[in-house]
Amino acid sequence: MKKKIVSSLAAAVFTSAMAGFTSLNAFAEDAAAASGSAEGQQAGLGSLLSMPLMLIVMFVLLYFMAIRPQKKRDKEMKEMQESLQVGDEIVTGGGIVGIVVSVGEDTVVIETGGAKHKLRIKNWAITENVSAAERIKEAKAAGKKSSSVASAAVVDDDDSKPKKKKKDSEEEE
Repeated sequence: MKKKIVSSLAAAVFTSAMAGFTSLNAFAEDAAAASGSAEGQQAGLGSLLSMPLMLIVMFVLLYFMAIRPQKKRDKEMKEMQESLQVGDEIVTGGGIVGIVVSVGEDTVVIETGGAKHKLRIKNWAITENVSAAERIKEAKAAGKKSSSVASAAVVDDDDSKPKKKKKDSEEEE
């Protein structure tokens, strides 16, 4: 939230500074044009070249402050929707909370309420995977650094135990 406020403030300051510069430049052009000198024509040419440069700078700022972060959020949302597992607790865009019963190609069946009602919903309607978010928090608390939703998958501890047993059995031989 603080980054968003700081970036908005920086954009506002930059925009107002550029607007002030161009307005001062316009007054300078009018004064130079009134004098009828060759310098006035060169100043006019300089302002024509600076206008496309200002537009390019504005589009670059727009890309880095609006378009790129939105694409990142969309990518994370898609990863979360693709990594759903049976037993995950999810929240839909309409606010329905449920537990995943089965996962299809483009739909998910969830169980809601005390009466265990089942609903089939589209994957794109899922906005939050509560279980995955809890697994990420637990992983961070355990000291693992992981920001991806896909890395929040359930880890089977049984895989590590047989390896230890194999090592022990190899040492005995």
